[in-house]
Formats: sequence, structure tokens, C-alpha cells
Amino acid sequence: MATPPMTPEAPQAPAEPLRVGLFGTGPWAARVHGPALAAHPDVELTGVWGRRPEAAGELATELATRAYREVDALIADVDVAAFALPPDVQAHIAARAARAGRHLLLDKPVATDVAVARDLVDAAASVASVVFFTLRFSAASGPWLAEQVAADGWFTGRAEWLGSIFAPDTTSPYPASPWRHEKGALWDVGPHALSLLVPALGDVTSVTAARGPLDTTHLLLRHHSGASSVATLSLTAPEKAGGVTVELRGASGVATLPEVWGEGPVDAYARAVDALLTAARTGIPHACDVRFGLRVTEILAVAEGLLG
Repeated sequence: MATPPMTPEAPQAPAEPLRVGLFGTGPWAARVHGPALAAHPDVELTGVWGRRPEAAGELATELATRAYREVDALIADVDVAAFALPPDVQAHIAARAARAGRHLLLDKPVATDVAVARDLVDAAASVASVVFFTLRFSAASGPWLAEQVAADGWFTGRAEWLGSIFAPDTTSPYPASPWRHEKGALWDVGPHALSLLVPALGDVTSVTAARGPLDTTHLLLRHHSGASSVATLSLTAPEKAGGVTVELRGASGVATLPEVWGEGPVDAYARAVDALLTAARTGIPHACDVRFGLRVTEILAVAEGLLG
């Protein structure tokens, strides 16, 4: 019997770009979120909203998009809400967007209040979400972490994130951030440390916290795997003392985080956009979704309570 000729499949039409609204106009929005969204081939940057209308207008002009004066007007015009706002401002607006059916591209931490973070998780139950933990989307550190998660037998870990944005000799563009002044390194760079330690060593089962110089915080963590880890966090370290180190030690030896700053955060944010688009189109949650963001908030809130 002759084999019938195969009928070629009709080519699939490319997915339409998703419309994205950017909420926030500060340095992080202007330097990272905005440029990455404007350049991404699979999204359309529909507009910008900010708490200061003049700043929203300026950033919208730079990004060749439109400034919105009302939060709900921008939510109504987009498929995705992207945030570069202080965490507890972000959480309330993000919950409104999620309840309107908008996917969420969040920044860390998702909130600094556990109840607020839980409300956001509930609101986002039917939409896709990704939280931008910078190192989880870096071309160097992302694959490195995947290797360590796949390995067994980790005994202990160490994370040091020593920033200098509030040091007298700083050259950082972020020292005017009120929420960072209020919440310090625990809430600003603590999420970065947890975003690597928790996947590699398991969920945190106990927390001890102690204060160091200025805003410096030291955490001692026990993990579900039985491993322990320590984290040293600061935004006030002298600039020459700053840097990021993550090290894991176990049965397979010592694993050290590779250099993470070669490409810059714009490329890492573009990968976070890719991750959100995949989650939105497949319905498969990303590992860095809002539920992981909630868990980070819960751990940091325990540490904050111990510090008094």
C-alpha cells in the first residue's frame, strides 16, 4: 500500500506582543526596567505611570511611549503590569492589576509586610507572575545556580552582599531611596541572598539575626535539607569593601558564584521578561513567581522581628 503524502503543517502565526505598563519612574525604572521593556521584541511598552506626573512624562518621552496620570487607566490598557516601585506601594497596585487579570512582573521584595504579600498572592492566583531577583536571571549566575540545585549533599553556605549606596564615598545613583533608608540592607539585598541560598539548600526552617555596623545585618539560617548558611548584608560598607560572594560547601566540594556583573542588569531583566512571557503563554508557574516572593518576605520579616 502506498504511503499517502504528508501534508505540511500550516505555519503558526507568531504570538502577538503583550502590552506592558511600567509603574515607577525612579533610577531603577529609568536605568533598567524601562530600557529593557522598550527594547524587548516580544512586548509593547504601552505607557508609564509614576507617583510624580512630571517624572512619568519625562521617562515616557525617553522611552518613546505615553505617560498615564491614573493607575487604573494604565492597568486597563495592558496585559502585563511591570513594577519599579517601593515594595509596599508595588504590592497594593499589583494586587489591583492581578484582580483585573493582568500578569505581573514584580521587583523584590514583593512587600515588607507579610499580610500584604499574602493578599498579593491571593490576588495573583489566576495570572502569571515573575519576581526580578537579579542573580536568578543573570547569564552567569542562573546556570551556576541550576547546577548547584541539581547537586546533593550541601553542608553549609555563605552569602555576602556588601553594598555601599549609603557609604560616604558612594558613587551609587540610589542613595535618595526613602524605603531603602527605612528598611536597610535586610530588605534590599537580603532577597538577593535568599534567592540563591533557598533553592540550593532548601526552605528556611529557622532564623537567627544580629546587627552589625550601621545597617549591616547578619543572618544564620537552618534549611530543610539539614544544611546551614550565613548571610551578611549591608548598604553602608565602604565602597572598596563592597562586593557579592556566594559559596556552597558539601560532599562534592566547594562551589563559588561566578562573576555576576559582566552583562549588567538590563540583560538580566530582559530574561525575566522572557520568563514571564513563557509563564503567561504556557500556564506553567515560574520558580521565581509571587509565591516565592512571599516566602522571602516571610523569612525576612522573622529576621526583622528578631532584630527588634
